[in-house]
Amino acid sequence: MTREELDRRKFLQMAAGAGKLSVYPNVEFSHAAAESSASDGVTRAVSLKVNGTARQLDVDTRATLLDTLREQLMLFGVKKGCDHGQCGACTIHVNGRRINSCLALTVMHDGDEITTIEGLALGDELHPMQAAFVEHDAFQCGYCTPGQIMSATALLKEPCGPSDDDLREGMSGNICRCGAYPNILAAVRSLRGIAK
Repeated sequence: MTREELDRRKFLQMAAGAGKLSVYPNVEFSHAAAESSASDGVTRAVSLKVNGTARQLDVDTRATLLDTLREQLMLFGVKKGCDHGQCGACTIHVNGRRINSCLALTVMHDGDEITTIEGLALGDELHPMQAAFVEHDAFQCGYCTPGQIMSATALLKEPCGPSDDDLREGMSGNICRCGAYPNILAAVRSLRGIAK
């Protein structure tokens, strides 16, 4: 197997197989059977409008929007953080509302309009929220930043009180492990016209 043929998934499959052999040395495992059972999912055709472009996809009925966006459409701005809906790194907009894409099955959104961080900017012109995050240095490692920006953008259209506590509550579904919260709050506040 050449280096080009060895991708992360194949490496993990080989490592898992080696682990099985070390735990169960006298049991024969069929790699083909294991591979086929993992890929025996039922597929279904879905139509999505992603960042303004109509897409026709065949997806596994078990696939989340997060995995479909990353693995089939190569939209890597959608981050896989906790994969349990707790961190908000995978936040996207579906029909204008923010959701955690790790909790949504793709087949349940057939015909929906999806916006990811890649779809916010207009060409080379940043969305005002993206520009506010840059201006207020509202990120450190940057892993949570796409989800933070998607939540903050949605918050602009949602009912929310004027206080910092109201903004914090509105953004509470998005965790920043680096602790850039004061700057994130400043960025969101700047676009809500709230002076402090």
